[in-house]
Amino acid sequence: MAKVKQKKKKQIDRLRMEPPVSRKAQEPGAYFRNHKSLFMIGGMLLALVIGLAAAYSYIITNYAVTTVYVEGTIHYTNDEIIDMVMEGHYGNNSLLLSLKYKDKSITGVPFVEKIDVSVEDPHTIKIEVYEKALAGYVEYLERYMYFDKDGIVVESSFEKTEGVPLVTGLRFDHVVLHEPLPVEDPGIFQSILNITQLVNKYNLVTDRIYFGSDGSLTLYFEDVKVALGMGENLDEKMMGLQYMLPELEGKKGTLRMESYTEGTKNTSFEPEAADG
Repeated sequence: MAKVKQKKKKQIDRLRMEPPVSRKAQEPGAYFRNHKSLFMIGGMLLALVIGLAAAYSYIITNYAVTTVYVEGTIHYTNDEIIDMVMEGHYGNNSLLLSLKYKDKSITGVPFVEKIDVSVEDPHTIKIEVYEKALAGYVEYLERYMYFDKDGIVVESSFEKTEGVPLVTGLRFDHVVLHEPLPVEDPGIFQSILNITQLVNKYNLVTDRIYFGSDGSLTLYFEDVKVALGMGENLDEKMMGLQYMLPELEGKKGTLRMESYTEGTKNTSFEPEAADG
């Protein structure tokens, strides 16, 4: 009998030790009320993630570049310029490109002064290339050293650039990048620029410009040499030359135009002697 009473007493003590469960805690919304702030923070984070995802999708979809205009490039193809500008994972997005190149030009590209990028509309960008004004190049230590109208060496390359003539006959003992070629007469660079401009003006493509020790000028067009004398009446000579060269195609020799003028048209062709 004593054992039974003792057992009942232990059960009563156990019941007293357990806290009573309130009715509010047993209700379905009790947990939400007790953790309301956590649910609010979680909801805000979810809304933020959804908003960011929607903005990302909108930007990627509505600012995709489909049309690109490239102007001013000679040394590089349009595709090469586009690859330089639109590099990176999101390089085809006009909004990101506008932020990337806002008030900023691309520099450090060989033969190029700068590249400007402008966004015309969400799907169209324009790339303007400003190339360095090259007058010619010389060969030095197995490299091609390109110089501008002032004779300053602006680029060094292992590759020839189409449209820029090789200049021979200049005397110098060293070449330093970004410094003038150390020639005896710096005025010769203005002559080189004039020749280059005239050649381009009359759609001629000369392989080489040669300056003789006496100041005489010779242009090379594949197998035809054109002797122009001391550089007088160059504009007239280039104008006439554009009509003469097609008639000399396939021939080898020297076209003498030292005394040529628009009035006299005095020229002669000296064929190259056949071997053997």
